[in-house]
Amino acid sequence: MAVVIRMPAHRPPSAPPPRPSRPPFLSLLLSRLLDRSPGLGASLLGGAIAAGLGLACSAVLVMALWVSSPYPDSGPGGALHLAAALWLLAHGTELVRTDTLSGMPAPVGVTPLLLPLLPLLLVYRGAREAVDASGDGGDGRGDGYDDGYGEGHGEGHRLDAPPPIRARTAWTGVVAGYLGVGGCAALYASGGELRPEWGWVAVCLPLLAAVAAGAGVWTAYGRPREPLLSLVAELPAPVRRLLLGRDTRVRWGTAVRAALAGVAVFLGGGTLLLAVSLVLHGVPARTSFLQLTEGWTGRFAVLLLCVSLIPNAAVWAASYAVGPGFVLGAGHVVNPLVADPAPLLPPFPLLAAVPAHGPGMPLNWLAGVVPAAAAVTTAWFVVSRAVRRRWAAGRTAGVTVLAALLCALLLAALAELSGGPLGVAALARFGPVWWQTGTATGAWLLGVGVPVALVLRAWRGRGPVSLAAWLGFGKQQPVQQSVEQSVRQQGRQAGQESTPEKKEGTPAPPPVIVLLPDQGDGDAYEALPAEPYEMRRATPPPPVSGAWQDDTAREARWAALREASEPSDGPDGRAGSDGSDGRGGSDGT
Repeated sequence: MAVVIRMPAHRPPSAPPPRPSRPPFLSLLLSRLLDRSPGLGASLLGGAIAAGLGLACSAVLVMALWVSSPYPDSGPGGALHLAAALWLLAHGTELVRTDTLSGMPAPVGVTPLLLPLLPLLLVYRGAREAVDASGDGGDGRGDGYDDGYGEGHGEGHRLDAPPPIRARTAWTGVVAGYLGVGGCAALYASGGELRPEWGWVAVCLPLLAAVAAGAGVWTAYGRPREPLLSLVAELPAPVRRLLLGRDTRVRWGTAVRAALAGVAVFLGGGTLLLAVSLVLHGVPARTSFLQLTEGWTGRFAVLLLCVSLIPNAAVWAASYAVGPGFVLGAGHVVNPLVADPAPLLPPFPLLAAVPAHGPGMPLNWLAGVVPAAAAVTTAWFVVSRAVRRRWAAGRTAGVTVLAALLCALLLAALAELSGGPLGVAALARFGPVWWQTGTATGAWLLGVGVPVALVLRAWRGRGPVSLAAWLGFGKQQPVQQSVEQSVRQQGRQAGQESTPEKKEGTPAPPPVIVLLPDQGDGDAYEALPAEPYEMRRATPPPPVSGAWQDDTAREARWAALREASEPSDGPDGRAGSDGSDGRGGSDGT
């Protein structure tokens, strides 16, 4: 009998349970950051989309010109490199041209002032939409939005509640997304013929993105004053007292408006000078335009470049009008007194409008009308508020000085942005010198604007008769007295025309307070009157009279009411009941 020995079945060892996979450190950090900052992902996407749209616009324009060109210099790769370089140039980045005749790299630092408008607008809109976007995704209007008709929809947010995404989160996301795409574009452009300078990329690209995104977020939150006040609080005590003194909001608002008006006049006058010079130098401008290229595609590209450089030329002409002029090459200055452009300038239509070499003529000196007009405009804007607020001469002059300094700073900044190098040696400097332009602008506005402001204040505040007396040709009448007399006279005339004859025994109507013309504008304490109010009696309502108030009419009305309240009698003299007409029976028989 065989013995069967049972052997235990050997089972393969069980595999250990799988360990949960740990995400990488960067993924974990990003997920935690997104969880703690709702809306950051949408903000990053908004900034990247803004940069992508700008690059796409530049690429479409360059590729369209490349396709339509009969003799392109490079392939589609070179066109795309050029598009990325132009997009960086729109941010103020200086480029380096490598394909020169001498073999030495030449800088290209003149940024057309029309090019930055597109990136600024895209980043601004991206930041606004990032703030307005809901943290849940959705349609970007949040849980409780206003449809434009004053009615809210949804639940969870009140209409007056702040946007669902914090300002710091939206700003950081938009700037980071924009800079991420911008850095990739700079890396790609560095392989082309126009290469960006990395120092300029590190400064200009973040600066433009930060400023535009900050403006968009600030606008989305309703332009609050608290961030500006917090920045002012960090300034030194003397500067803080200057900015936060009495009547600060009105004074600074008036100065800013007047400065912007002066800059507008400078730019408009510069554009006018440019147009006149182009007309006078029409033949050289047309010849240079035809010499640059022969095909229509190239001429269209040159025309687009000229249009984008018109604001630069307007700033150059404004600097020419105020006196310092501009530089056309190292050591070659062009101003109303003397014109000394560089001998070897590239043929370009706008450069053909430069005055010829030699001393200035009386026709060139007429350019001084532009800063004089800007000074008068600045003074007019200041005096318009000074008359309504009844400012003293010292305060009017002080606000005019503030407006002149702001206008000079703005024009100096535009002068710096409008120029730059176009090469080496003689082409190392093109455009106005910013500190010379700012100093000359301030001198014009202070020397002409302050006296004009004082004269305009005397004319508009005192009237023609009082102005003649102020000049010594008549009897002077105080401003306060003349204004009060005019108000009293208007009140008397209005009372005589509208008030009927007053009957005896009529109670006096309550008095009505008439505010002086400048009250109610400005801060709360400054709305209080400096002088007593002018009092005028209100016009009493006319007495009600007529047949309706007679005794006979009153008795007739009471009789009609009694007849309507008594039941009517039937034909047999019995009063009807149950609403019948007195004929008895419910069926009328």
